[in-house]
Amino acid sequence: MTETVIGLLRHGQTDWNIDFRLQGVTDVPLNETGMRQARLAATAIRSEDWDYVLTSPLSRAKETARIIVELSGLPEPQIEHLLLERSFGEAEGLKHEEWRANYPDTNNVPGAETLETLEERAWRLLDHLAANYAGRRVLTVSHGALIRKLLGMVSQGEFPRDGERLSNASMSIFTHGPDGWRIADYSPGELVPLDTTVI
Repeated sequence: MTETVIGLLRHGQTDWNIDFRLQGVTDVPLNETGMRQARLAATAIRSEDWDYVLTSPLSRAKETARIIVELSGLPEPQIEHLLLERSFGEAEGLKHEEWRANYPDTNNVPGAETLETLEERAWRLLDHLAANYAGRRVLTVSHGALIRKLLGMVSQGEFPRDGERLSNASMSIFTHGPDGWRIADYSPGELVPLDTTVI
C-alpha cells in the first residue's frame, strides 16, 4: 500500500503576524515579505513531489498557494474549508498579550472556536485526506493554530516543542499508512530555497 503524503505549509507573513495579532478568520492579506516568502517557498517545492494543492479559503493562504503554483508548475489549488484557521471570535485583531489580559480563559471567547472544536475539525480534515487522497501526495496551505493542533495530535504532544513558533512559510510532512498518521518531517522554520539566487 502506498502511503498518503500531506505537506502542511503555513501561509506567508501578514502585517498582523508582525504585530502578533490574532488573525483567525479575519481576512488579512499577505504583505510584501509574505509574497517573497511564497516565492522562495516555490523554489523549495518540486512539482514532481506533489499531485494536488489544497488551500484554506482565506486570502493569505490562497495567495501563498497561487504564487507557489505559478512558479512551480503545480496543479491549480483547490479550496478546502477544513483548512481554515481557528476562529478567535471577538478577540481577533488583539495582540496576544491583550487577548490573555482581556480573556483569562482564552478557550472561552465569545464567537471563538474552542480547542476541543478545533481538534474535532482537525480530525475531520485528516479523515477526509486519508479517505479522498489515499496514496496521493497533497500539498496544503493553511494556518498556524490549525497546523499546531494537527502536529500536537499526531505527535501525541511531542510537537511543537514548548515555546516553539511555526514560522511563516514553514512546512511539515505527515504520512498516512496502515498504522495511521505519523510525522515524517517536522520543520518549524521557514522553507529553505533550493535556488539560493532567488530574491
